[in-house]
Amino acid sequence: MVQKYQSPVRVYKHPFELIMAAYERRFPTCPLIPMFVDSDTVSEFKSEDGAIHVIERRCKLDIDAPRLLKKIAGVDYVYFVQKNSLNSRERTLHIEAHNETFSNRVIINEHCCYTVHPENEDWTCFEQSASLDIKSFFGFESTVEKIAMKQYTSNIKKGKEIIEYYLRQLEEEGITFVPRWTPPSIAPSSETSSSCKKQAMSLAVVVPDAAQAEGLGSEALSSPSGPPEPVAGTPDDKLDADYIKRYLGDLTPLQESCLIRLRQWLQETHKGKIPKDEHILRFLRARDFNIDKAREIMCQSLTWRKQHQVDYILETWSPPQVLQDYYAGGWHHHDKDGRPLYVLRLGQMDTKGLVRALGEEALLRYVLSVNEEGLRRCEENTKVFGRPISSWTCLVDLEGLNMRHLWRPGVKALLRIIEVVEANYPETLGRLLILRAPRVFPVLWTLVSPFIDDNTRRKFLIYAGNDYQGPGGLLDYIDKEIIPDFLSGECVCEVPEGGLVPKSLYRTAEELENEDLRLWTETIYQSASVFKGAPHEILIQIVDASSVITWDFDVCKGDIVFNIYHSKRSPQPPKKDSLGAHSITSPGGNNVQLIDRVWQLGRDYSMVESPLVCREGESVQGSHVTRWPGFYILQWRFHSMPACAATSLPRVDDVLASLQVSSHKCKVMYYTEVIGSEDFRGSMTSLESSHSGFSQLSAATTSSSQSQSSSMISR
Repeated sequence: MVQKYQSPVRVYKHPFELIMAAYERRFPTCPLIPMFVDSDTVSEFKSEDGAIHVIERRCKLDIDAPRLLKKIAGVDYVYFVQKNSLNSRERTLHIEAHNETFSNRVIINEHCCYTVHPENEDWTCFEQSASLDIKSFFGFESTVEKIAMKQYTSNIKKGKEIIEYYLRQLEEEGITFVPRWTPPSIAPSSETSSSCKKQAMSLAVVVPDAAQAEGLGSEALSSPSGPPEPVAGTPDDKLDADYIKRYLGDLTPLQESCLIRLRQWLQETHKGKIPKDEHILRFLRARDFNIDKAREIMCQSLTWRKQHQVDYILETWSPPQVLQDYYAGGWHHHDKDGRPLYVLRLGQMDTKGLVRALGEEALLRYVLSVNEEGLRRCEENTKVFGRPISSWTCLVDLEGLNMRHLWRPGVKALLRIIEVVEANYPETLGRLLILRAPRVFPVLWTLVSPFIDDNTRRKFLIYAGNDYQGPGGLLDYIDKEIIPDFLSGECVCEVPEGGLVPKSLYRTAEELENEDLRLWTETIYQSASVFKGAPHEILIQIVDASSVITWDFDVCKGDIVFNIYHSKRSPQPPKKDSLGAHSITSPGGNNVQLIDRVWQLGRDYSMVESPLVCREGESVQGSHVTRWPGFYILQWRFHSMPACAATSLPRVDDVLASLQVSSHKCKVMYYTEVIGSEDFRGSMTSLESSHSGFSQLSAATTSSSQSQSSSMISR
């Protein structure tokens, strides 16, 4: 498996030329990096005007590895080749490095770049990326990988110290400025030539070869890392090292790399709203910074958020009055770590009455709104306290909990809420304080604990009776001034007291079912199932030619082929497919077929778009300008793997995709709209479909700019 690293943007608050002069002092060897033994210049090129300087070095490294491993490998030192390309005119330095030793067994590539800060020309930015691919190493592949990653990480951390060391050394010698490169044609005036020569002589003492001083070195090998902590920002599509520390916390270099790479993948492939960095980091933490696993659950969550428009729930949905009166939970100041504090008086809540009066879906939606509010409060507290706050504390009071809380439908609703929250709000719970747990609590805990992630479970602190008042209790986590009054505190808590929901507010099962359906179909998107031999089709009638049909759909499961057809006559009324019993579970899921089996392509209907193959997880947007009035049919059909020719092998991606689809069933979530041509403000490019990789497999086979739809433009 190839290991990759991508650094954040690190900023030196010093001019590019001064950083180059300091960095050059690391050669031919650096005492601050014991493993960097020596380096020799292999080749060197300088342009006539001195603006371009390319130097190639062969570097000798003493890797800290077990003596037995070195003996088996038959080497004492490892050699790297590094090529530095300095452009003094553009003020950039690109560094490329690769291993020479064991290059047939281990492939190491690294690229580093020094550039001028985009908002301050007197500051310098530094970035680096690297990859490690161990093909084979005498059966010690895992050991070598661990050694390489450990030493690489330690060198990254040293980089900042080394640069600062040489900058201080220059300052002690009185060198705080190095002039920029100027074209030879601009000669100095006679009045200043003498002083310039003296200045050049003094610089020559510090840096023996001026051109070499700016052509430097091997950030890639010795300790590729970063500069002092920045103040100004960097371009929006890149993460600044200071921003990470200020708003996301202290991350290891490899954790920073995982965040940057996953964020970059989203920017390149995801057409919708990009999650905030804090939320991306939560998914990474939930999967121990395994990028593939984090990407999978995050893409599923993004599809879910889009379908139910969770991003707008705080603005578009208001909780029913029953919830406001009888749901005994609410926000209450913050804990000692600055986390928002949510208080839930579960023992005082009539869970049966709430479920009977509102239904499971309304309760779920309310819990989602609480979580969205929690994310917003975390952002606010991060600004208020000046440190990263990405989770909240929940205080659950179980005083009054009894067997009526173990009502089966209520427990079922609770388990579903836990499942949805675990899947879509990972690592948002910083600490859960359970107080006054009664004897019946172990029964409830036995029911719900299997559905709670291990990492989340470790954050639970459970107190029986009045134990929370003793050492290690509530005062260790919450300031005395904000302990709620119902817990013998001094602060008046405005959380509703709960109580029994009047039976007059109970609703019938049929009413609740209709209400649940309405809640989850309050979305512009519809869901459909696609089976092998049973496509899903929708009919759009066009009265005025040159109208624009637009679409936006996500492939939630399986691979499908998207087609658009035109017919002058209307198909028969939609018929539910016999496979409808297997339709997807979410409300609105269906399978409708419109094209009669006796219809012939080219006679009864015609294709107006080239078929578009869409992989599982992709998000597709596009439009079609109609040429004729009539009936247009949008079709999603099951994509079958083509039979392999005898002379060719199937693509690896196709084989993996076929293994991933466990049944002959696909799911799509779609939205369509017809717009008058005079109201459509798109350009020619916007009339073509664009689709983005939304899964691990599609990431390798699609690109953000890929377009396969050939929309017809009316002539």
